[in-house]
Amino acid sequence: MTLLNNILPEQRRGKLRALLEQGRQIRALEAHNGISGIIVNSVKVEGECDGKPVIREFDAIWESSLTDSASKGHPDIEVVGIDSRLQTIFEILAVTNKPMIVDGDTGGDPNNFEYLVSKLERAGVSAVIIEDKVFPKRNSLETGTQQTLEDPAAFAQKIRRGKKTQLTRDFMIIARIEALIAGKSMSEALERARVYLKAGVDGIMIHSKSEKPDEILEFAKQYALIQKELEIRRPLVCVPTTYNQITEDELGEAGFNIVIHANHLLRSAYKSMEEVAKTLLLNQRSFEADPQCAPVRSIFQAVGFLDVKKKDQENELASNIPVVIPAAGEDTLLKPYLGNKPKPMLEIAGQTMLQRQVRALNQNNLTDITVVTGHAHEAMHAEGVEFVHNPSYENGSALQSFMHARHKLGNGFLMLYADILLEENIIAKLLQYKEDIILVADNSIQYHKAEAERELDYVIIRHKHKPTHRRISFVYDNTIAKIGKKINPETATHEFIGLAKFSKTGAEQLIQTYEDCVRNYKGKFQEADDIARFTFTDLIQEMIDRGFVINLLEIHQGWMEIHRVEDIELANQFLRHIQIPTHL
Repeated sequence: MTLLNNILPEQRRGKLRALLEQGRQIRALEAHNGISGIIVNSVKVEGECDGKPVIREFDAIWESSLTDSASKGHPDIEVVGIDSRLQTIFEILAVTNKPMIVDGDTGGDPNNFEYLVSKLERAGVSAVIIEDKVFPKRNSLETGTQQTLEDPAAFAQKIRRGKKTQLTRDFMIIARIEALIAGKSMSEALERARVYLKAGVDGIMIHSKSEKPDEILEFAKQYALIQKELEIRRPLVCVPTTYNQITEDELGEAGFNIVIHANHLLRSAYKSMEEVAKTLLLNQRSFEADPQCAPVRSIFQAVGFLDVKKKDQENELASNIPVVIPAAGEDTLLKPYLGNKPKPMLEIAGQTMLQRQVRALNQNNLTDITVVTGHAHEAMHAEGVEFVHNPSYENGSALQSFMHARHKLGNGFLMLYADILLEENIIAKLLQYKEDIILVADNSIQYHKAEAERELDYVIIRHKHKPTHRRISFVYDNTIAKIGKKINPETATHEFIGLAKFSKTGAEQLIQTYEDCVRNYKGKFQEADDIARFTFTDLIQEMIDRGFVINLLEIHQGWMEIHRVEDIELANQFLRHIQIPTHL
């Protein structure tokens, strides 16, 4: 959707200063090409804190000298010229709309710096940060590298000439102090800050390669006194690459206005590319590497190739996504109530379970419903439902029966177990999510002991919050690490309720994994004693083990499984006076 990010240079340039004047702490992440710029511009995490929605995203783009050079295969020693740097900057600006801060290295000599300021300001860049080292600089983070500092008076003159060159108040020049990197004293770092502030610089960045934040926190404390002495306020910037245990909130409390995560996208991309390359060599094919790679469709969407199709897919979120209900098995426990009828034909307060499920789905505009039948299939009936029969249902599991509706799965689908009743708003909430695979799970298991005679599909989520931190539950955090009936209930965090949603990509991943398992495995598989009877949760656990991301939609009650006689009595009690399931 890159065309949606079109913005004029004059509209972008002043965004950074405006955010700072609002008192906002700025969170910036590096980008080294167009696709990484799109990530910085678009990625966000959403959640809730104290019942209120919380959204976190990056406020600005850091165009890094290190990652720009490294992405071109060159060392960070100012060997990449300004024209090449500008090409990368323009590439990122073309597909983003957030303010950009450019790593200007030393800025070159004062003449070169004047031209750099002019070009960056005209392009719509919000700020340039230049470091007070002698050209050509050496990267600050490598231990043992000789760092030669510029004379502070000469560097201040470079700042003054840059400020005279710029044409608008919007553009900012920030001085990066390298004294601590070069092993100089705190007093020298502070004196350099004082000189640069008097020269008219728009902000100060203090750099450190210490693994602890002590020295930059001390600098911030003294910097506040210098600002008071000079009766000015200029933003303070840090890059917590090495002292990365300190949080943004803690840095904000110490006085830092801009926090730059300076090289993480390139570093993570390099590691991932190296691992994928080794996986290809090891297996002599690409199948095993797929879980490590983003789907091609995701790349197409990010760069705008599927803009029109994406809009169509967004409309489909509220339209007729296929729903598959596997209902082939026989429930021997409830046979006295069922007689020769299949379980979905069990009446609850005057309506069959299938009728209640169809009603809840229809209320969410879901009318393309397929039920896979097996036991007593001739007795299965409901209006507006397609029935697919599995004549060999006794020889496999519900998963094999489910796959009889494969013709409905290709473009994405919802799966709903046949023995649950649920509130329609749970389905509505599930339809809002755009992740490729979402399983709905109830957190009530955390608050009561499991009943010994019931086999539940237990879930353990991957991210657990530290008790010392304030808990914010982000959707991004809710990924599943373990799922199955044999998980210790004491360690389980949720119970899978039997409702899941798969996008087109998620459906492809599910079907491909299923086919590979059926083709290549024999005997025991995950929790199943035999691959011939492996279940939906076995398949999901296999996908997790292969590296696929399985997301979780957390609910708290609002549903029930009809498994025992007591469940029927309870459901009748609740639903006797209403036709649509509400508070089960």
